[in-house]
Amino acid sequence: MSLIRLSEEQKIVFVTTAVVLFVYGLMEFHDLYSMTGIASWYGRRFMGKKTASGEVFDPEKMTAAHRRLAMGTLVRVTNLKNGRQVMVRINDRGPYIPGRIIDLSRAAARTMDMIERGLAPVRMEIVGKE
Repeated sequence: MSLIRLSEEQKIVFVTTAVVLFVYGLMEFHDLYSMTGIASWYGRRFMGKKTASGEVFDPEKMTAAHRRLAMGTLVRVTNLKNGRQVMVRINDRGPYIPGRIIDLSRAAARTMDMIERGLAPVRMEIVGKE
């Protein structure tokens, strides 16, 4: 049985890639992940439709959509304008509009006092997994 021989350059690329993936994994699944940006919300138009997680969307549950976080990730979202906070569970994918980092359910947006405006500057932090 022969071993695969890698050049020094290939070894460096391999190790660098492994480290980046490891650190990214830590960011995704531990309390180290924090992001600031714009939140939006979605509601009635999607009521009763399946989310990316497979569950039926209910705008009155404390849920949210994020592009990359694992389904079931619990996230604390803070409205930077008024200090209001909400805990949501990621169960869908989105938002797909550039510049937005999270789409909240109507119930979560109501708690954050952002229904009328539709958008709010927020900080989101991973707090755990369902």
